[in-house]
Amino acid sequence: MSRGETHSTPDRPTGRGRIDKRRAILDAAIRVFAREGYAQAGLDAIAAEAGVAKPTIYNHFGGKETLFREAVMEATQRSSTKSLAALEGFPTSHPDDLRTELEGVATRLVACFRDENSWALQRLLYAETVRFPTVFDDWRAGGPAKVSDALAGRLARLANAGHLDISEPERAAGQFLALIADDMPMLSALGTRPIDDEALRRAVESGVETFLKAFAATESEPAEGDGAKPARPARPGSSRSGGSARQSGAKAAAKQR
Repeated sequence: MSRGETHSTPDRPTGRGRIDKRRAILDAAIRVFAREGYAQAGLDAIAAEAGVAKPTIYNHFGGKETLFREAVMEATQRSSTKSLAALEGFPTSHPDDLRTELEGVATRLVACFRDENSWALQRLLYAETVRFPTVFDDWRAGGPAKVSDALAGRLARLANAGHLDISEPERAAGQFLALIADDMPMLSALGTRPIDDEALRRAVESGVETFLKAFAATESEPAEGDGAKPARPARPGSSRSGGSARQSGAKAAAKQR
C-alpha cells in the first residue's frame, strides 16, 4: 500500500475526535438496529448514518456483534442517567402535598420513558432478546433496576417520615413504575405514534391514585393514657391490618392496568 493510500485510509483520531466518532457510531447503530433489526442491519448503513467510513467501525468495535452490545449499553446508560436525574429533588424535606409530589415525579419519569432513545431501546430488546439474552440482563441491571432501586430509597424515606405505609420499598417502587407507565406501550404502539398529552396525564394521575390507595399512611394511634381520642379502626390494606395485603393489592392493580 502506497503512502497516499495509507494517508487516505480513515484516520485513527486521538482524544476528543476519537470520542466524538465513537459516540456518532453508537448513536447511529442504535437507530439502525432498532429500525432494521440485528440481522438486517448492515455496517454500511450504520457508517453512512454516523458519517464515518466503514473501516472506522472496525477500528473502534471490531465487528457487528460487539457494536450491537456496546450500542445497547450506551443507550441504556443514557436512558438511566436521564431517569435518575428526574428523581432529583424528590421527595422534598417536608412534603405538604404528597399526591402532587408523586404526580410530579411520575410525570418527569414518564417523559424520560417516552423519548426516542428509550423507545428505540425497548423495540430493539423486544426483537432481539432471544438472540442476545445476556444483553437483556445487562440492560435490566443497568437501566430499570437501577432506577427502581433509586426510587425505592426515596419511597423508604417517605415511609420513615410517616407519609407512606410501606414494608417493602423495592416492591413498592416497581409497582409505582408499573402503575404510571404500563399504559405507554399501548398508547404509543411502542413509541411509533405520538401520545396524547391528556391521555398521558390521566394515566399518571390514575397510577398515583391507585398507589396512594395502597400505600398512603394512616393516622398514628395515640399513646394510651394521653387522654386522646380512641384510634380509628384500621382501614383495609393499612399496616395495622397487614402490610403484605397492601403490597399485594397494589401488585394486583398494576397487573390489571
